[in-house]
Amino acid sequence: MSTAINVICLDRPGMLRDIAGTVAKRGGNIVYTQQFVVERGMNQGKASVYMEIDCPSEDVSGIVEELHDLKSILEVSIHKPFEKIYGSRVIIIGGGAQVAQVAVGAVSEADRHNLRGERISVDTIPLVGEDAIADAVSAVRRLPRAGILVLAGALMGGRITEEMKKLQAEGIPVIALRMAGSVPEQADLVVTDPIQAGTFAVMHIASTAVFNICRVQGRVF
Repeated sequence: MSTAINVICLDRPGMLRDIAGTVAKRGGNIVYTQQFVVERGMNQGKASVYMEIDCPSEDVSGIVEELHDLKSILEVSIHKPFEKIYGSRVIIIGGGAQVAQVAVGAVSEADRHNLRGERISVDTIPLVGEDAIADAVSAVRRLPRAGILVLAGALMGGRITEEMKKLQAEGIPVIALRMAGSVPEQADLVVTDPIQAGTFAVMHIASTAVFNICRVQGRVF
């Protein structure tokens, strides 16, 4: 069972070690974590440490009690994991106008599936330039719950294609708009209409849809 715990603590060295040690002592396995400073102070600020933990439900209360006992911890709260709240993610990268149109299709289709109880979220970033887009594509590999990437633009290739190949090798498919450059040649699916591209992307990761990109891999629509 996966449970999310958020800890508000003093921002000091070794805090993450102390929290992780407490979780491990109780048999919990941290499967995802993120931390950031929420308040900066002259001497010592506050930080937020969010963790998703695999452990028996009866052990969660014990972990929370032990975390409360640590001197530097100010607050501990239990939440649903991000998978239950935001679900799988459609990532859209490229030119502003094209990204916006892909997002229209993706959000509309995601709404249809989320009304049935699924959780699909849509993340976008408009970017210009080969290096900026290539860095963003590379970063998709480090994003949790990323299910599919849509590349939306008029011209993409070079480093972008190389980073896209690495992404595909890790099991994340790529839909590309019909454009100039080498990206369409490497993409799993090429779609002319950006709204349809967003729709296809959501349908691929939705458990309530029958569409699977593997069935039309290499096709152009």
